[in-house]
Amino acid sequence: MTLLVTIGEFSRMTRLSLKALRLYDERGLLQPAWVDPATGYRHYDPVQANRAEAVRILRSVDMPLDEIASVLEADDPDLVHKHLQVHRERLVTRLANDRRMLEYLESLMNRRDGVMPYTVETEEVSVRLVAATRIHTSLRNVGEDIGAGLGRLLPAMGSEGVESAGAPLVVYHDIIDEANDGTIEVCIPIGRALSADADVDCRELEGGPVATTTHRGRYAEIAPAYHTLSGWIAEHGHQVVGPPREIYLNDPQQVPEDELLTRVEFPIRPVGDEAM
Repeated sequence: MTLLVTIGEFSRMTRLSLKALRLYDERGLLQPAWVDPATGYRHYDPVQANRAEAVRILRSVDMPLDEIASVLEADDPDLVHKHLQVHRERLVTRLANDRRMLEYLESLMNRRDGVMPYTVETEEVSVRLVAATRIHTSLRNVGEDIGAGLGRLLPAMGSEGVESAGAPLVVYHDIIDEANDGTIEVCIPIGRALSADADVDCRELEGGPVATTTHRGRYAEIAPAYHTLSGWIAEHGHQVVGPPREIYLNDPQQVPEDELLTRVEFPIRPVGDEAM
């Protein structure tokens, strides 16, 4: 008859805490060999130490518990390798994100004008005639989709001999974040209208008062500019009356990422202005 050991003895044997062993039992990863029906005390077979070590190793590389269960139940070594490869890619992505955050933090530390060095101004902008195309996108794909939108607009303009009359811009019709996809409108200001046969839209982008600030640096680090503008607008009692716009003042193919300039505009109705 196999000699079972208590959960405390098994904890010392496997270097897994009592809390972890109880969790792994509840999740079906490492269930005790026998539970005393009278006391509820858990007892383990020493041979379970091998499975416990596998769980400990996989948790040490931060693999989710559900995936650990799949790895432990897989009989095919190729399937085990596939699970490990998926987790490796997850860690690679996380490492890249951590590196970007570290670089961003270091850029904040090197600033001499504060963590959010944005100056907000109000301006009256003119109506702009634009070639435009709408795209449904996600936070992950927005950069690629903006590029695709520009790639759709430029040939349509070129086929009619219409040149750009200003910096390209994007209108964000929806809030796009980790949890929400949405629609953007990629635009290029133009000096004259495109024909009705063009493959893209041609419309007037509304003018009027805007609250604006300029972000310097990577596009992915622009969120503080939005937070600054939103807070400033609320603080001053203005009303947002249209979707925000990003205007790209220089070319990412010609300047380093930390020198990119992006103007952010929020169309507003200034406090006290009752015009509709």
